[in-house]
Amino acid sequence: MSRTMIVATDGQAIIRTHDEGKHWYRINIGQDLEYDDRVRCLLIDPANPEALFAGAEKGLFYSADHGVHWSRIDCALNGLAVWKLVVSESDPKVIYAGTGAPSRAILFRSRDGGKSWERTPLEMPEFCAGVNRPRMLALAVDPADSNDVWAGVEEGGLYRSRDGGDTWQRIDTSWSEFGGNSDLHDIVILKQDDGTTVHLALTVIALYRSTDNGETWVRLPAKESWGLRYSRLLMRKPGSNREIALGIGDGTPGTTAAILTSDDAGLTWTKAELDRPSNSCMWAFGANPADPDFMLAGSKFGYLYLSTDAGKSWAKEWREFNEITDLTWIPGIPEDLGLPHVTN
Repeated sequence: MSRTMIVATDGQAIIRTHDEGKHWYRINIGQDLEYDDRVRCLLIDPANPEALFAGAEKGLFYSADHGVHWSRIDCALNGLAVWKLVVSESDPKVIYAGTGAPSRAILFRSRDGGKSWERTPLEMPEFCAGVNRPRMLALAVDPADSNDVWAGVEEGGLYRSRDGGDTWQRIDTSWSEFGGNSDLHDIVILKQDDGTTVHLALTVIALYRSTDNGETWVRLPAKESWGLRYSRLLMRKPGSNREIALGIGDGTPGTTAAILTSDDAGLTWTKAELDRPSNSCMWAFGANPADPDFMLAGSKFGYLYLSTDAGKSWAKEWREFNEITDLTWIPGIPEDLGLPHVTN
């Protein structure tokens, strides 16, 4: 399968390859998305498999041609740093966006596939204890219910809405180790074959797992469970309700990292094989339903790893980047490669 791999970076916007990593391309100048912009997150457009959204320091952007050309979506997100995007599986026209530092941490909602956006009541204070200005890093939507939305804030807690973002309930108030200011990094929701739902909420130092719709939680401390103290991100294998990857490190930015995998919805974990040790904390994952076994992983300081066996083993790419913020890939290659900005 031909594919376009896309790397979002902090300072070089979008970098992509159309030939399995032999050549890498930056975006051309003169676009709404600057070629040296700070891009925070990526989301494939569910209405167009060749298109994707990019959340950046200055708002929301869109590419209809595998990440070659980018235009700004003129909307309520203009001028805000967009840290996270998530789409509802049951209603793909519903998309949520979380903003944050250096702007205010607020949750926004789109009901028309990302064309227009409205602000929800979930908004954090301007400042917080741990990272000065909070950012909404974690968003998840129940796969069967577009109105059941979860949001996690670094730092500021875990919240749930059952009405599409109109009202919110604080979930993590019993997690005493944070003193009422939980540092949330990621959330995954898994609908099980027996009708139950598993919720996984990842904080900076632990994984919380619930099997009773979020009423009670079991805590797995990162350092004691896996030997590294800083837990950063989760990724569900596309199409699976049990297979999960988890990225951790020894700190931020850290000097090493590990990838763990689970095939029982986060109950047990196995350390994956990296053919070369990471240079910093694991910071980004990427996957696509077109080939669920082909996955991407990136360290904060620019190591890119590829897996062809659903995350069990990983091989480092020869090309290294500046700070990686997010990853994805899209089947096919564009007709116009947008040359000449080749990086190698």
